[in-house]
Amino acid sequence: MQTKKLVSLGKMAALAASISTVLAAGTVSAQELKIALIAGKTGPLEAYAKETETGFMMGLEYLTAGKMELNGRKIRVIVKDDQSKPDIGRTMLAEAYGDDKVDIAVGTSSSGSAIAMLPVAEEYKKVLIVEPAVADAITGEKWNRYIFRTSRNSMQDGLAAASTIKAGGSIAFLAQDYAFGRDGVKAAKEALVTVGAKAKIVHEEYAAQNTTDFTAAAQRIFDVLKDKPEPRVLQIIWAGANPMSKLADMKPERYGITLAPGGNILPVMKTWKSFVGTQGTIYYYYDFPKNKMNDWLVAEHTKRFKAPPDFFTAGGFAAASAVYTAISKAKSSETEKLISSMEGMDFDTPKGKMTFRKEDHQAMQSMYHFRIKKEQKNEWDLLELVREIPASELPVPLKNKR
Repeated sequence: MQTKKLVSLGKMAALAASISTVLAAGTVSAQELKIALIAGKTGPLEAYAKETETGFMMGLEYLTAGKMELNGRKIRVIVKDDQSKPDIGRTMLAEAYGDDKVDIAVGTSSSGSAIAMLPVAEEYKKVLIVEPAVADAITGEKWNRYIFRTSRNSMQDGLAAASTIKAGGSIAFLAQDYAFGRDGVKAAKEALVTVGAKAKIVHEEYAAQNTTDFTAAAQRIFDVLKDKPEPRVLQIIWAGANPMSKLADMKPERYGITLAPGGNILPVMKTWKSFVGTQGTIYYYYDFPKNKMNDWLVAEHTKRFKAPPDFFTAGGFAAASAVYTAISKAKSSETEKLISSMEGMDFDTPKGKMTFRKEDHQAMQSMYHFRIKKEQKNEWDLLELVREIPASELPVPLKNKR
């Protein structure tokens, strides 16, 4: 009897040990901090997506001093490609929340895809940090309380550009015929009114995203602008391969027309070297911000990739900082604690401080007025700073339905 009792106790001990092992494994798994990063890694915005991913991973590396841990939890980033397609973006985010059980998500490259993702965040009651999509609707009429955005919105772009065109004259727009382009023109028009600009908008031209021949579109713009009051400005709102060089080949200066590009990625702006003195506004250029975080990013990125960090690299880094700061502040990745911590939250980025506005969770931030350099020391020495435009000069109106 004693022997049977000992055997029985031994089996119970073994079973308890087995259960303990399973529970321990579950505890380790539960302690993992999962972050979904959704981007258009294939398709028209591939270059933007790759920069976002690079910046996001470098941001986490910098903020965790290379440990990739936060609050004692190992960070795991799950990257998903939505191909910049709204239906895939929606599916990828649902998969991240539902199957992968991520704590928080970041994305995506396309405004159309980002808008499709917004209701998914609300359905799963999980935070989505939008980066780098810019359509105003994301933190406007399509917004919900689970949405935060580190990227600038179309209105911030528009207000920055409008601040450089306060005098009279005539403005025409060339933009892509989808959410980003149409939203950008709408915001630019509203921004001109907001800053009290005296210039008049005389034409809007929209072209398909995959347009390569701008002859007909440009001629329509030139025909409208050429007899209007000076200065005559053609403002370009375009993502991807920028048409400025092709427009310049058509010699708009014959009609006294000046091109006004928005900032773009370095490989695109490198083709603008012949447009010395041309001015525009930009979200980020590696040589403009002066702070410790940007110094590290520029030095480390240049060492690793033989080129300075770009427009969307800084954006990815900013999103990583928002995630890191929010979870550190909340001491949790639980949704309601995150929202409470993130509303009104300040966080450091390569651009300097950003702040999530409490009312719509848009990151308020500086923008930059640039001029294309005359003397360029190397292939990436492209822009000179005219002026940093502080967030206080960019009065972004509230458009959500909170």
